[in-house]
Amino acid sequence: MAITKERKNEVINEYKTHEGDTGSAEVQIAVLTESINKLNEHLRTHKKDHHSRRGLLKMVGKRRNLLTYLRNKDVQRYRELINKLGLRR
Repeated sequence: MAITKERKNEVINEYKTHEGDTGSAEVQIAVLTESINKLNEHLRTHKKDHHSRRGLLKMVGKRRNLLTYLRNKDVQRYRELINKLGLRR
């Protein structure tokens, strides 16, 4: 269910804003989105896995808070990230 270390590093390298960046809002949102998508696939086949569903809801809430923070801080970065990740269609 969890994303692999290699995939996480790929996502970090794709969304980092500067060298050595692993904690910016963009990176955190991208990693959470990757985890959410992977967990969604898991829950499609395991419909009664309520413990994982709770973890999914917590991740979605955390991502929503980070997106709100980024939108309030810098709207342009927020819009670019939304388009790049394919959120808010």
